[in-house]
Amino acid sequence: MAIFNTINDQKPTKIVFFDLETNVPKKTGQKFWILEFGAIVVCPRKLIELESYCTLIRPGDLSVAALRPSRIDGITREAVVNAPSFEEVSDKIFSILDGRIWAGHNIQRFDCVRLKAAFDEIGKSPPVPVGMIDSLGILSEKFGKRAGNMKMASLATYFGLGQQKHRSLDDVRMNLEVLKHCATVLFLESSLPDMLNGRLHGTPTVTTRSRKSLEPSFPSALQNQWQSTPRIGRAINNNNPCKEGTSCRKSPPATTSISYQRTVPYTTRLTTRVKEIICKAQYNKPLSNLFRHSHSLLR
Repeated sequence: MAIFNTINDQKPTKIVFFDLETNVPKKTGQKFWILEFGAIVVCPRKLIELESYCTLIRPGDLSVAALRPSRIDGITREAVVNAPSFEEVSDKIFSILDGRIWAGHNIQRFDCVRLKAAFDEIGKSPPVPVGMIDSLGILSEKFGKRAGNMKMASLATYFGLGQQKHRSLDDVRMNLEVLKHCATVLFLESSLPDMLNGRLHGTPTVTTRSRKSLEPSFPSALQNQWQSTPRIGRAINNNNPCKEGTSCRKSPPATTSISYQRTVPYTTRLTTRVKEIICKAQYNKPLSNLFRHSHSLLR
């Protein structure tokens, strides 16, 4: 997953999680209109929110905004009628996104396409990212289907993060939390695979690697992932810390496998060897006592 890139040696590139809320076209030939834009700027070193921006946007055709929302927090025609047009907020959106790493859920196939079309319509050059993190494709490959259909609402429910509100700023903050939770689970599974992946045999150990042993493989993994994504800059390791203080979704994009091994999904099946040991324990007094003692410690 591409995370770090630098414009120069002094200024580390930040990550921008962003989301668009649009109308859902109901007729053939009807276009998408952006109804809301929301973004948070995140420090890639600490994953803390540095700044945020959110605005409702008045569409060129007000009839695409619903009179009554289909969701509790949905966007209504009344809410956007006095909102600024996309052209009025385009400079602010450009300044937040241009030259930074973009992150979001299914942004490569949906949000980026809608955003470019909106800038083209007003005759302005769209912002360009230096890297992209599409959490839908990455999590589908690395985290698997354990959370269901991998929609943001399903992932949020899986981790107990509450209900998705389908509002831009709320959704990007939820996106960041989902990524943190998924990364933590994958880290724990890779550190203790025998304990957390359902294997009950073997000695649990925590494997660590020195920074020197990681340096040759880590950049190449990033480079391979970035090369499979359109309009993405080359990854460069960044050793400078960040400065403080500063709706229709399609199927996930195809992903390119990178060098490290995919985590094995959870399983509850016992191995044949463990079954044999348990059976023998019934007729072996020392083993039977050991199992009873272990069970008492775990209660």
